[in-house]
Amino acid sequence: MKPTGRDVDPADRAFGQRVQKFRKERGRTQTELAAALGKTSSWMSQVERGVQPVQRVDLLQQLADELAVSVQQLRPSAPADLGGQSSAPAPLSLSNDLDETRRLISGHPALRTLLSGAGEESDRPLDALRGDVDDLWELTHAGQLAQVSTLAADLLPELERVARTAQEQHRTELHLLLSRAYQALSAAFVRQDEADAAWVAADRAVFAAERSGDPLHVCASVFRMVQAFVRLRSLGQAEHAARTAINALEDQAVDTPPALSVLGSLHLALALVHARAGARAEAKEEIARARDIAARLGENRNDFNLEFGPVNVEIQAVSTAVDLGDAGEALDIGLGINADDLSPERQGRLLMDLGRAHAQRRHGGEALDCLLRAEAVAPETIQTHHASRATIRELVLIAGPNAPRELLALAERADALD
Repeated sequence: MKPTGRDVDPADRAFGQRVQKFRKERGRTQTELAAALGKTSSWMSQVERGVQPVQRVDLLQQLADELAVSVQQLRPSAPADLGGQSSAPAPLSLSNDLDETRRLISGHPALRTLLSGAGEESDRPLDALRGDVDDLWELTHAGQLAQVSTLAADLLPELERVARTAQEQHRTELHLLLSRAYQALSAAFVRQDEADAAWVAADRAVFAAERSGDPLHVCASVFRMVQAFVRLRSLGQAEHAARTAINALEDQAVDTPPALSVLGSLHLALALVHARAGARAEAKEEIARARDIAARLGENRNDFNLEFGPVNVEIQAVSTAVDLGDAGEALDIGLGINADDLSPERQGRLLMDLGRAHAQRRHGGEALDCLLRAEAVAPETIQTHHASRATIRELVLIAGPNAPRELLALAERADALD
C-alpha cells in the first residue's frame, strides 16, 4: 500500500522535489517525462509528491539519464558507481559475441565485386546456401549468438557477391536469401542490445527483399527495423515504420496465412512501441488486434521466422504488461502459457518476463527461479539481455547481504553488477 500524505518518507519527498526541480529546469512536463520512462503521468505525479518511491536501480538510472543529471544528484545517498553524468546508457562491459559480424556490415559488403565487375557463380549450389540461411535462423532462435557470428562471417560476403554476379535466373532467390540472412542478423543484434547494428542489418534486409520482388519479406524486414528503433528509443520512428507497413497490408486486404503472420507481428511490434511510451490503452488495443489475427490463423506458425500465433501473442502480452508495470496482469497471463512448441528464445523470453514481473512484486525467490530456468533454456539471451541484467541487479540490491549464492552466481555469469 502506498503511503498517505501524512506518512510519506521525508527521503522520498526530498527525492521527488529534486526530480520536479530538474524536470522544470529542462522545460519538460510530467506527461513528457513519464512517457519517456514508459510510465503514466499519474505515476510521475506521485513520484514528485514522494508518494511513489523509486527503488529500482535501472529505473533510477533511466530517470537520471532523462533529466541529464547523475544518479547522485537525484539521490545523494546512492553509491557513486551507480550513475554517471552521461545522458546515454553506459556501455555493457560484457564482450559482444557479434563483434566480428558488426565489423563486417560496417562497410560496403561487396566493393571488390563492384570494382572488378567480374561475374562468377558461387562455388556452392543454391541448396547449400539455403541450408546455411536456415541454420543462421536456427542459431538465432536458439540464442547461440557466437555461432551466428561465425556462420555469418563467411555466408554474408558470399551471398552479397553471388547476388550481384550470378546468372539472372538465380538472382531473385539469392536476393531473398540475402534478405533472410540480414533479418536474422538484425534479430540477433537486437537481442544483444546492438540496436544501431540491428538497424543497418534491417535496412539491408529491406533493400534485398525489394530486389527479390517479395513484398511480404519487405514487411517482415520492416518488423526487424521497428525492433531496432525501439531499442534505440526512437519511438516515433518505430511507430511510423510499423504503422506504414500495417496500413499497406490492410489496404491490400491480403489474408493468406503468411500475410496474416506479418500483419499480426507488426501489431505486436506497435504494442511494444506504445508500451514503451506509456500509452497503456493504445498498447492493449494493439495486443487485442494481434489476438484477433492469431485467432483467424488458429495455429502457431513461423512464417518469416516471426513465430506468430496465439501463444506468441500471449508472450508479448506478458512483456507489454511488465513494461507498463502491470506485474499482476503479466503473471496472470504468463502462468497459463505453454510455450514448449516455440523456440528456446521465445521460451526464455517468457521466463525472463515472468522473472521481471515477480521482481516488480518483490517476489525474490520466484523471480530468481524464473531467471535460472530462462538461463537453462536460452543462456546467452539471459546473460546479455539488458532487461534481465537490470532485473538481476535489482534483485541483488534488494537482497543486500542476504543475497542467495545462486543469485550472486547468476549476477556474475551475466556480468550484471559492473
